[in-house]
Amino acid sequence: MEIDIVNSLKVLINGGVILYPTDTIWGLGCDATNAIAIDRIFKIKNRKDKESMLILLDRIEEVSKYVSEIPAEAIKLIGSSVSPTTIIYPSAQNLPQNLLPDDSSIGIRVTADPFCSELIRRFGRPLVSTSANISGSPNPGNFSEVEDDIIMEADYVVRWRQNDYTRNVPSTIYKVDEQGEIIIIRK
Repeated sequence: MEIDIVNSLKVLINGGVILYPTDTIWGLGCDATNAIAIDRIFKIKNRKDKESMLILLDRIEEVSKYVSEIPAEAIKLIGSSVSPTTIIYPSAQNLPQNLLPDDSSIGIRVTADPFCSELIRRFGRPLVSTSANISGSPNPGNFSEVEDDIIMEADYVVRWRQNDYTRNVPSTIYKVDEQGEIIIIRK
């Protein structure tokens, strides 16, 4: 895992894109503060600009850097979740415009995955995390399901967990509306 973290850091620092295992499915990732790297992920996925992509953080305390208001219910939800949980917040901040949909919301997941947590901790910035597939194709639950085109486009392909054939699933998604109410988007 150490070699993958070091190599991923080199790529992320230089504005590149990594293909990596997350606490859910395999993902494409980049520096969530780098607009050029974000545009590259849209291009790799053949995805329209302004379609949602989430960011990964390593600690709950980091959420306030990227969201202007965090309802207490959201913090409770993060703390009580036993499976990976993404929360969409209504008011993103300190992130490039091309990462945000028209309503300026942002999906954030605090990851418990050891690889992702350590990579984010050392990088010191959030990672974009979006499914490692061409837009509209099935989500890759493990590395064997990642399309060859995606593998070839990534600047670095993480080796850790490539031989794990467990079929992982995307996270549960909740959305916090303007009134602070929590809505289930995907269970």
